[in-house]
This record gives sequence, structure tokens and C-alpha cells, in this order.
Amino acid sequence: MVEINIENNNEEKSEKVTQDFVRTIIAEDLASNKHDGRVVTRFPPEPNGYLHIGHAKAFCLNFAVAKENSGQCNLRFDDTNPSKEETEYVEAIQEDIKWMGWDWGENLFYASDYFQKMYEYAIDLVKKGKAYVCDLSAEQTREYRGTLTEPGKNSPYRDRSIEENLDLFKKMHDGEFDEGACVLRAKIDMTSGNMNMRDPIMYRIIKIPHHRQGDKWCIYPTYDWAHGLEDSIEGITHSLCSLEFAEHRPLYDWYLDELDVYHPRQYEFARLNINYTVLSKRNLRSLVEKNIVQGWDDPRMPTISGLRRRGYTPEAIRTFIEQIGVAKTQSTVDVSMLEHFLRQDLNDRCPRVLCVLDPLKIVIDNYPEDKVDILQAQNHPKDPDMGTREVPFTRELYIERSDFMEVAPNKKFKRLVIGREIRLRYAYFITCNEAIKNEAGEIVELRCTYDPETRGGSAPDGRKVKGTIHWVSAEKGIPAEIRLYDRLFKEESPEAGNRDFMECVNENSCEILQGCICEPGLKNAPAESRFQFERQGYFVVDRMDSTPENLVFNRTITLRDTWAKIQKKMT
Repeated sequence: MVEINIENNNEEKSEKVTQDFVRTIIAEDLASNKHDGRVVTRFPPEPNGYLHIGHAKAFCLNFAVAKENSGQCNLRFDDTNPSKEETEYVEAIQEDIKWMGWDWGENLFYASDYFQKMYEYAIDLVKKGKAYVCDLSAEQTREYRGTLTEPGKNSPYRDRSIEENLDLFKKMHDGEFDEGACVLRAKIDMTSGNMNMRDPIMYRIIKIPHHRQGDKWCIYPTYDWAHGLEDSIEGITHSLCSLEFAEHRPLYDWYLDELDVYHPRQYEFARLNINYTVLSKRNLRSLVEKNIVQGWDDPRMPTISGLRRRGYTPEAIRTFIEQIGVAKTQSTVDVSMLEHFLRQDLNDRCPRVLCVLDPLKIVIDNYPEDKVDILQAQNHPKDPDMGTREVPFTRELYIERSDFMEVAPNKKFKRLVIGREIRLRYAYFITCNEAIKNEAGEIVELRCTYDPETRGGSAPDGRKVKGTIHWVSAEKGIPAEIRLYDRLFKEESPEAGNRDFMECVNENSCEILQGCICEPGLKNAPAESRFQFERQGYFVVDRMDSTPENLVFNRTITLRDTWAKIQKKMT
């Protein structure tokens, strides 16, 4: 791949864009004036679920190439199956695309707006003897279709007269038949090596109200029949689809050729596959319906709304998508690569704060009981423009339970032990003198002393300490619920083979911690505010459940970047 500079509309600066095969095709078409200089793409989601990161790859590509070439990208809802579609999904899809930074402007369309025109086109095919009404049951249709190694056989209803087919199709339209009684099929070739060309179904009877059309229709077009017509009606120049639709392209072309209408060209690219992740909308729906997750926006879900609630940024997702590129061959991306770009983005943008997840109280015996010392803490170690904040220091503090041991287990343990002096971040040197235990022998409190000359974390005499730990004032700190999220699946390829992907669910993918203590400045942090909890990872204020009275943080990601290490080894 080579890189080119593209001037974006309404932007003074240029940005680098990877010249992939799709962009090469578009550049060649523009050079030859193939479409009169037009570039019109579309993103056609079915409103039967929430968008996931695989969809993000598709709509980012469609919107980006349109923008790069001063073109237009339509958002078109392919709402052809009322049994699974809801207004909730329509609204969620629009919100997700806008959150990702794209805007379709006035170019919002629905397949259902074209139902009448599609119906008229179907009548045209019937009149040409290219479509017929078939009364075979669904099971019989499968039997007649044949297999990959055996040709299909003609339906006994295939040779109905044009007049009879027109009459029956009208009765289908008028609701005179029950669901499943018959379908309209294209008359192509039951012996074709491409299964999609074996007299595919164009219309089926579904007597369920449509979320936009109500009870106006009781027959609905299939995806293959509707797809090309929608592109044709909208004047799409480059119909970009994922690779699984390559075998559908001959049918796409057949319909448009038989109708003699404007004929867009379909191009296929490899869909996004990520290990330890499920990107089948059907399987994602199962996770929701079986209450494995708490909804489509559960932070463990690979949906755009789930990633957003987890604390991902649109910039990190778009960088990831740009870096993996657009190819013609399928591959699986390591999820650590996505996490790498997320950490890079969060590291730059997130202010640092203090939060103790598993509190252990310490009492500083030589610190005045009523004194509150206001210390200055950096908001970002490498970005002075982020400024500083005030952190209260009091006699009683909380530290992480894992930051103390009575006796150091080995030389690598640089944290607090009895008799050792360590540094409290932004504060003072302290020394632990005694561990207080309850009747069960559990440590419940530490008694310490501090050196008042080490304010700010350094000693005037130049002495050094080997460890620095974080802390929060017991008096001034605020409680919070912390949700620690991990990967939803414990197997690298949960959908591989014939096994049930549900067997790969990680039962420990969510741990909820109560009684965590955060520095007081976080009390009024707005929803979706992102922070790095020092030494802990990156966290976000939950956009659904958090309130100033009941703070809830989701762990976005830990601090460790394994993919960067893998990349370093490879180079």
C-alpha cells in the first residue's frame, strides 16, 4: 500500500489516507469520468440489532471514500423484514454513526420507501416470464434446491402462465394467502453452480406490522431482490459490500440487467474478524436474549454502543480501522491490536487521578488529627497544559491492600512493609510501624509515621526510597462502584467449528467492586469522562448508571500493552 494526501472538505489541513484497492478503483473511475465525476456510496444496515465494530469498518470506509472525493454517502436502512426490526435499532444506529464522527446530512433513506417501486419492478419480471409464484413449502423448497454437489430441480409451479402468476402475485399483495402459502421466485437456473441463482425467492408473505409502513404491506422483498434496486434508485456509483456477498453479485447483476435500469457495480472487501470476539449479529442477539450480557450496550459487547460505554473513543476505533486497511482476503486481527490503539489514545487524552480499589486504612500517628493538607498533583505527566489539581491529605488514608505485606516476599516487592520507608504519590515519605489485626488474624489497619520534610515526594537530604504507592484521604475521599471488565470469551475462536459459542463465554468477564475510594475531585465528573487511575488502568464514568450520589466507573482497559510488545519482537 502507498500513502496519499487527500484534502478533506471544510478542513484546512490534509490527512494521510491509505491507497487500498477500493480507492484505486474510485480514482480510476474518476480519471475516466465513468460516472460523470460522481462518487456516491451507501451504508445499508438492517435495523434488527445494534451496530458492532465490524459494521464500523464498513461505514467508515463508505463515508471516508465519499468525503475524500467530494462525494455523497447515503445512510439507508434495509428495513425489509418487519419480524425483527424496531425503531429502537434505527435510532441506535444513527446515534452510533454520529458518535463515530460521520454525518449523512440529508441523505437518509429507507428501503421501505421503495416498496411500491420494487413491487412494480417485480410485476415487470413476471410479465417477462422471469418470475413465478411458487407454492412449495419451505422444506420442499430446500429439497428442490439441491446441494453444492447436486443440481436442483424445477418447481412443479415453475411453468405457470404469466397471467396466472400475475393474478396470484396480486392476491399475495392483497393479503389473500396465509404466511408460508406461497412466494414469488425469480426464474433463472436450478442447475446453476451458484446456489444463489437457483430460482431465488423475491417476495415472501409476512403479516406483521412494519415499524414505518404499518399494515400497508403483507409481502416483503428479500435482501437480494431489494439490494440492487435500492442502489439503482439512489444512483450509487460504488456499492461496497463485505466479501460474503461476492457470490450474490451474479444475482445482483441479473436482476438489474433483466429490468434494464441503472446498474451500479458491487465491490467486495474482507469483513473484520477479531479473535476472542463474536461479530455475528445473530449470536450477539442470543447473548442479549439469554441474559449473558445486560443488553446491546453492555461494555463487554463489541457493539459500538458497548465499546462507547466501556470507554473506547471514536478516534481509537477509527485509527484501528485505518491501520488494518481494506483487503480482498479474509484474515483475523488480534484484539490486542485494537487495545494497543486504544491505550495510545487514552494515554494522550486521559487525566491521571487516584483511586483505591481494595482499601486498607492507614493512620499516620504523628500527623495532626484535624489537619487537612492540600497537595498539588499533576493531571498528566507529559502534558503541562492539562495543569494540576488539588488533592487533600489527612491523618487517615486508604491504600491498596496489595501494596502492603508484613515482610517483603522478595527483592522485587518495593511497596510498604513494616519498617520500610516508601513514598505516597504527590505527598510524603511514610514508614509503617505496626499492622493491626482483627480476631480472625486479618490486617484491618496500619499505623505509620510520616516525614513532614518530604512534602511533594522528595527529601531535602537527598535520600531515596524504592517504592511509590497511591492513596486517597479516608475523610475526604468518595465511594464508588468499580466494574472490572475482561474479554467476554475465553477462547480465541469462539465461533470456530461446530461447537456452541456459548460454551466459550468467560464467566469471570465482569467483577463488580463495592466500597472503592476515589479522590474527591471525581464527584461531579460527567458521564463518559475518562481517566487513568494511577497504577490501575483506564476507567470511564458509566453513561447509564453513574450519578454524583452513586459513582460508577467501568474499567476500559488495563495499563499493560501486550500487542506493542508483540510488534516490537516482530521488528
